[in-house]
Amino acid sequence: MVATASHPQYEVKDLALAPVGKQRIEWAAREMPVIKQVRERFAQEKPLAGIRLVACCHVTTETANLAITLQAGGADALLIASNPLSTQDDVAACLVADYDIPVYAIKGEDNETYHRHVQIALDHKPNIIIDDGSDVVATLVKERQDQLSDLIGTTEETTTGIVRLEAMFKDGVLTFPAMNVNDAETKHFFDNRYGTGQSTLDGIIRATNILLAGKTIVVAGYGWCGKGVAMRAKGMGANVIVTEINPVRAIEAAMDGFRVMPMIEAAPQGDLFVTVTGNKHVIRPEHFSTMKDGAMVCNSGHFDIEIDLKSLGATATEVKEVRNFTQEYKMPDGKSIVVLGEGRLVNLAAAEGHPSAVMDMSFANQALACEYLVKNQGKLEPGMHSIPTEVDQEIATLKLKAMGIEIDTLTAEQEEYINSWTVGT
Repeated sequence: MVATASHPQYEVKDLALAPVGKQRIEWAAREMPVIKQVRERFAQEKPLAGIRLVACCHVTTETANLAITLQAGGADALLIASNPLSTQDDVAACLVADYDIPVYAIKGEDNETYHRHVQIALDHKPNIIIDDGSDVVATLVKERQDQLSDLIGTTEETTTGIVRLEAMFKDGVLTFPAMNVNDAETKHFFDNRYGTGQSTLDGIIRATNILLAGKTIVVAGYGWCGKGVAMRAKGMGANVIVTEINPVRAIEAAMDGFRVMPMIEAAPQGDLFVTVTGNKHVIRPEHFSTMKDGAMVCNSGHFDIEIDLKSLGATATEVKEVRNFTQEYKMPDGKSIVVLGEGRLVNLAAAEGHPSAVMDMSFANQALACEYLVKNQGKLEPGMHSIPTEVDQEIATLKLKAMGIEIDTLTAEQEEYINSWTVGT
């Protein structure tokens, strides 16, 4: 930690961890060919020159490659953690020591430290905010109205954050453009489905070392993240139950071969519960009371509110850690309920998050969204904006090229037909 008159220039666990972090960042880069191509262009064109940028993200090897890309594009970038348990301390150290990027992130930091880091980020007077969960944006709107004139816009790639931004727009306080990175096809189709699907089970297995085959796994929510978790769990031999509030998604889950029922009916049947809804108290006291002895619960939604841990803790007679990131709550009737990763994102709390190859496309979206905001400064209306189709297509094309895959193109005749209304059968 190095201090200035106002606040430290960085807060990381230990700069001595930097060499390990650098090695891991470079390993992740092998699986991130799209962001590499974006970085090479950014280094030449400097589209973010003079832009003060704050990123509130999971501080992982993949995020490091995004931060380095933004810096290559000319941005004056600062990074804080978006989740207390997702920070990789060696990565944070490397970004400070080797790339001179101010980082404020320590694995396990408390809420007070996290909120202080949000204030430090806003002291940077950002022109662009990359937010996971929209905490920085919400704090800016609530507490720093005088800085809104500095803001060109924000980007958001979490479902939770998008819900909050939409609520802000509805309330008339979203007075600047917000890029909806979350709904880009090259983000949610791949990051949410394949990334969350694999990394959630990875976190569960690392925390518990249980066999998933034969277990009854309850997946709360059948959005893209829930689809990914359910698909991967089924592929590993689990019996999967899906709970939903959306009738269309419930039908889809049923037609995908999963049992669908309310959580109150699933609670006595599940061996393992995974929440991926973005909402609060999806699992609560009436569910805990009917769970099996030894039932395990975890969350892969952005915030630690999907499982009502406050009520569980108030009911428990004893809470003890039985493995890393694994806590056992003893109940008055003698049974126990096991919570993984303190109810936070289990794929980042107990594992390393999404595979680099998936985050490659998500972070290419983030970098290009920042460029888009700068290029269109003063032209975009306040409110939510989708990633332009041409940007989505560019990212997919770069990914295919890196994978050595070629696809067809339309012939002139096909192009004319597809764009005409006069040609019939």
